[in-house]
Amino acid sequence: MIEITPVSGVDVNVVVPGSKSLTQRALIAAALADGSSTLIGPLFSEDTSYTSKALEQMGVTVERGEKSWVVHGCGGTLATPEKEIFLGNNGTATRFLTSVVALGNGNFRIDGEERMRERPIGPLMEALQGWGVKISSVSGTGCPPLKVESKGIRGGATVLPEGKSSQYVSSLLLVAPYASEPATLEVRGEVLSKPYVAMTLSVMSDFGVSVECNEEFTSFSIPQGSYRAMEYEIEGDASNASYFWAAAAITGGRVTVSNVPVPSLQGDAGLVPLLARMGCEVSMDGGGITLRGNDHLDGITVDMGNMPDVVPTLAVVAAFAHGKTVINNIAHLRIKECDRLTATLTELVKMGAEVEEGEDYMVIHGDGGARLRGAEIETYNDHRMAMSFAVAGLVVPGVKITGEGCVAKSFPDFWERFGKLA
Repeated sequence: MIEITPVSGVDVNVVVPGSKSLTQRALIAAALADGSSTLIGPLFSEDTSYTSKALEQMGVTVERGEKSWVVHGCGGTLATPEKEIFLGNNGTATRFLTSVVALGNGNFRIDGEERMRERPIGPLMEALQGWGVKISSVSGTGCPPLKVESKGIRGGATVLPEGKSSQYVSSLLLVAPYASEPATLEVRGEVLSKPYVAMTLSVMSDFGVSVECNEEFTSFSIPQGSYRAMEYEIEGDASNASYFWAAAAITGGRVTVSNVPVPSLQGDAGLVPLLARMGCEVSMDGGGITLRGNDHLDGITVDMGNMPDVVPTLAVVAAFAHGKTVINNIAHLRIKECDRLTATLTELVKMGAEVEEGEDYMVIHGDGGARLRGAEIETYNDHRMAMSFAVAGLVVPGVKITGEGCVAKSFPDFWERFGKLA
């Protein structure tokens, strides 16, 4: 357990680790490329370690340096692992690698921690089956563990029955160039977290494969081809930067995150204009983003379907705002590392906040933080819960974070960097 020390003011420049989302996508593209790629500024964390080690089980070599990684690609020809591929609670890697192993020639098994066995993957399985992949949920739940009897991906047309997880879409797109015939993908229903799909398409394009699609990201045509090895620079992680921008917002201080560029490939950088709507000042210079807080923050109404990972951050800031903040279109928070919708509100109530919960929305009735009090915060083994509520402790005395080690999933030295805010 760690107790957060309140600060009298914040005035810092911060560098955050590389983007987890970009690191995992670039790892996949570099692993499937023919030749050696250098990833500059990747994130070294629990999640990216699971991804890289799984790729190594399939014959890809990853040389991890302090500031860059060299990935020796397999040209799309995967080795069959001797053991199952274990991915902890890394939902992105589980969904991405489910499609990757389909390119192999042999039997693959993918498993994870208990929570991962509760996180659905059925729609992705159905789409892969449409491309001729023999895949099954071992327990019959539509969740891991998974068994894949791989003989490559046929390609042609397939349908993803729902777009609620952009990771399903990205997973299919990343492997589609290696299908035995040109592939098309139709997605039914609304695609949530569209910026993550755009990010995938950008990474694919950088590695040499251009995909045709419509504006709604519901129809894709993927050419046959292969990724080219390259040097790829990874932006700072906007999701992890969110905690520092939020710190400036609620303390009335200043934080500059110097390595999240404008424009950014990451949808979560969209939190910054939302904080501006609440009353913060934003400036952009030198490739970074500076946010200055304000003594008075106002509640807002917002659709967060495209930015689910920063909903807990926004919710904490909202508790310090004046008036009602309504956060809509967030049902997909319930299938994250924990049920983040319920978990976030449960912990805010512990701190004295007045909230409302709906199936796909939350409401925070802010009073400038006047009601808030210290509390022991349960993190549910979810890194984003730990980091979001740490922000509240910069203003409210007595905020204690339990299970603080869960930040290793995406930001191993978070507590060290967060401590510098003082």
